[in-house]
Amino acid sequence: MKSLNVNIITYSSDFAEQTVKMWRDSKLEAIGVKESHSFESHVYFLNSILTKEFVVELAMVDENVVGLIAYNQTEINQLYVHHDYQKSGMGYALLQRAKDHSSGKLTLYTFEVNKKAQRFYEKNGFKIIGRGHENEENLPDIQYEWRANMEQSL
Repeated sequence: MKSLNVNIITYSSDFAEQTVKMWRDSKLEAIGVKESHSFESHVYFLNSILTKEFVVELAMVDENVVGLIAYNQTEINQLYVHHDYQKSGMGYALLQRAKDHSSGKLTLYTFEVNKKAQRFYEKNGFKIIGRGHENEENLPDIQYEWRANMEQSL
């Protein structure tokens, strides 16, 4: 893959449709389940709910949204990188932003079926702390935790 000119920017509703399209495509690729919500309600969720509770940042290549992260000091709510850009360091860069702004501990969930995400999180210092299926898709999921002090002692 050629060198990418990647910028990480604060989410703006100017990018809502592009962001939701990338998010839905990436989620379908990752778990093989179509989004149950309409495109419009997904845009509403992004603009009116997610951005109120989390810092939302986008990975941009040129003017194209290719990644998304939503986080606060203790939780990563969403992290998606378009499948064409995975293994480019983009996911790592987004994850590092959440770690840098964390309280020293982050939790997140990923679907059990998403083996790529599990490998990614485990490679980046996350440990499994729980399992369940309390999600809209009613799919088994895994809860992960990262602690800054664990990473420093490795």
